[in-house]
Amino acid sequence: MDYFLTEEQAMIRDLAGQIAAEKVVPVREELDEKEEFPREIMKVLAQSDLFGLFIPEEYGGLGKGSFELVLAVEELSKACLGVSTTYAANALGTYPILLFGSDEQKKKYLPDIAAGKRLVAFGLTEANAGSDAGGIQTTARLEGSEYVLNGTKQWITNGGEAEVYTVIAITDKAKGARGASAFIVEKGTPGFSFGKKEKKMGIRASSTSELVFEDCRIPRENLIAREGMGFIVAMKTLDSSRVGVGAQGVGVAQGAIDEALKFARQRVQFGHPIVGFQAIQHMLADMATETEAARALVYAAARFIDSGAKDVTKASAMAKLFATDVAMKVTTNAVQVMGGSGYMREYPVEKMMRDAKILQIYEGTNQIQRNVIAQSLIKEAAKGK
Repeated sequence: MDYFLTEEQAMIRDLAGQIAAEKVVPVREELDEKEEFPREIMKVLAQSDLFGLFIPEEYGGLGKGSFELVLAVEELSKACLGVSTTYAANALGTYPILLFGSDEQKKKYLPDIAAGKRLVAFGLTEANAGSDAGGIQTTARLEGSEYVLNGTKQWITNGGEAEVYTVIAITDKAKGARGASAFIVEKGTPGFSFGKKEKKMGIRASSTSELVFEDCRIPRENLIAREGMGFIVAMKTLDSSRVGVGAQGVGVAQGAIDEALKFARQRVQFGHPIVGFQAIQHMLADMATETEAARALVYAAARFIDSGAKDVTKASAMAKLFATDVAMKVTTNAVQVMGGSGYMREYPVEKMMRDAKILQIYEGTNQIQRNVIAQSLIKEAAKGK
């Protein structure tokens, strides 16, 4: 379908697609096997100005929005979700500063982030605070002109590799979730270290590790917004970033369709290419239709976010939910279309299927997205009475 991209948007999409084809595809299997962080590819993305897409021009970015970021994420995801996760998680970690940071914080951090000089990560999840973000145990105590952080964050994307971390910690335990605050912590700060690098089913090129805070002292000015705003910062950040996870779903689904179709045209059984069999045709037709529907929803949600609408929670959750469920279904069916070959590491759909699973889990499980959507519907219905 034609989504009526501007000339500049088409250029962004094509540039990301070219990098994916020329730089990512040739090394994706090796990156996956070695669980190697794609730093060289990140350098290429930085040189191409893709890290600055969503950052305002006054801070060295290109001044675009969620929609342009979605276009880039989708193209990278066609090639490798491990690479696109590294890129997209940088935006996730940046949103707290972009949405709630002071002008001084933005001037200090955003230019380097836009230039790709400093990678960012977002520290929310803990052992006892996944879907229940209100269960955070990491604390931040104000002592004079410094906050002292203690606790451990778990499963943090870009952990250990990023130079800047936006971290949610409790400043007032008595207030529960309303006692959470958001902070900026730089790599190399005394008392801030990294735990084990996780070994994962998929997205193996992406680094996932623990963040460990042991009497980690940071300047008072590293507080984002004000004390007690941490939960709101986290939720608004996820509202902005979840559409990017939806774009990942669209990208990996499209990549799987492309591979399955190419294979089906070449594979001969009973004297004919299997693409001529109606059973295969129907599978491909469903895969393509569902992926296009997911793309339309993700694009619409991204444009809705860019419109400046106040409440984008439901739209963002829907885009993430639908597109990532589609991604899991489509990648699984791509393996099925390719049969035994699809199950082998020699072909990329095996990796795509493994990678796709995480999309239904991170940045809020798809069960949580359904809760979010339902709560929004109930809230809207109550207002309409």
